[in-house]
Amino acid sequence: MRARAAAKRAVYGAVAASGLGAPVGAEYTRFGMYARLRATVREITGGTDGAGRSLLDISGSRRLIEEVGLGAADITEAHYPEHNILSLPMADGSFDFVVSDQVLEHIEGDPFVAFRETARVTRPGGLLIHTTCFLNEIHLAPDDFWRFTPAALRLLCRGVAEPIEVGGAGGLLSVPVSWLGLRRAPVPAARWHPLHAAALRNNPRWPVMTWVVATRTG
Repeated sequence: MRARAAAKRAVYGAVAASGLGAPVGAEYTRFGMYARLRATVREITGGTDGAGRSLLDISGSRRLIEEVGLGAADITEAHYPEHNILSLPMADGSFDFVVSDQVLEHIEGDPFVAFRETARVTRPGGLLIHTTCFLNEIHLAPDDFWRFTPAALRLLCRGVAEPIEVGGAGGLLSVPVSWLGLRRAPVPAARWHPLHAAALRNNPRWPVMTWVVATRTG
């Protein structure tokens, strides 16, 4: 295990070095998704940083919160197992934003119930941001239960939220990238870098990561 971890660090270091000093961003499988969500949320909110607004962070989703530019919000953390997304202890309409990053696939229960709970604690007109996965390895086993297409995420919204954007990022290129040990490599913020270009490519028929941005109705 130590040898494998050392090899991965060496690969990641080589990727970063090949960026010729460019800062690195999110890992390969999330880079394109975060870029798209960042643009979408900025357009919806008018570029606000979340200051003066309330936000519920579901199970350690702070990276996504920062990536989409809402880090200045008044953040309440609801981490599992202290808090269960299937039965949140917050009152109806408590938050302007509810965010979960790669959480839905780990719910040991009905994902429709989980989504309705996050909508319930969002104020009417408030924003829900959920990311999850479709073409992804089994991870955090044995607590890895679900995979979601964009259409499935749209279905979760039915009756409780209005989808603003439902999408996916990735493609079959993630298979050789994973084989090369670069699936979780941080992507250099340099457009000419091969990993940067690969991370922004998308094939909607083979999404690795999927997401929904929706507004609470009712």
